[in-house]
Parts: sequence; structure tokens; C-alpha cells
Amino acid sequence: MKKHTEKPSPEAKALSLFLMAFKSTDLTYKEKSNRISKLWERVKSDKMTHSDYMIEVQKMLASYGGYEEVVEKTVQYYIKKTGEWKLKGDDKYCEDAQHIADKILSK
Repeated sequence: MKKHTEKPSPEAKALSLFLMAFKSTDLTYKEKSNRISKLWERVKSDKMTHSDYMIEVQKMLASYGGYEEVVEKTVQYYIKKTGEWKLKGDDKYCEDAQHIADKILSK
């Protein structure tokens, strides 16, 4: 079994964080969160291709309005809950989320 060290794409990270944020509000989010986590485990263990995984991620993202919408909803959720956006990093997702957080917090 070959171990993958690659990280999920910004889209997969956005979907995962969105589902984790909202899983306490609706059982459907929790089920989809578990499903996407299991799919990623299958990719890491070479039981699923990365491209097939990304097709599933894109389908789920589209069902929630797309990447930008998911990032915005996630950022809004955490700002409403905690009053701030704490996730820091230099990857595309973190940069996109920080940009949205800055706009929300400057209002």
C-alpha cells in the first residue's frame, strides 16, 4: 500500500471545512462529511483515483453553490460564532477565506 503525502485541493479543503462547520446543524452535513473523509482515505490508500475524488468534490461543491459560496458561508459561520476568523495559512483556501473575512469584518 503506497502512502500519499499530497494535501487535498483548495476545493476539497473548502468542502471539508464547510461540512464540519455545519454538521451540528443538520445530519445530512455530518453524513456528507463522513463520506468525503472516507473517499479521501480511499485516495490515500490507492483504492480511488485523485481525479475520481475531485469529481465527487466538485459535485458536492456545486450542490452547495460552488467553491466561492462554500468559502463565504464557512467564514460567515465562524465569524458569527466566534467573532473572528482564526484560520491562517498560505495556501489558496486560506488566502481566499482571509479575503472574505477581511471584507466581512470591515463592515
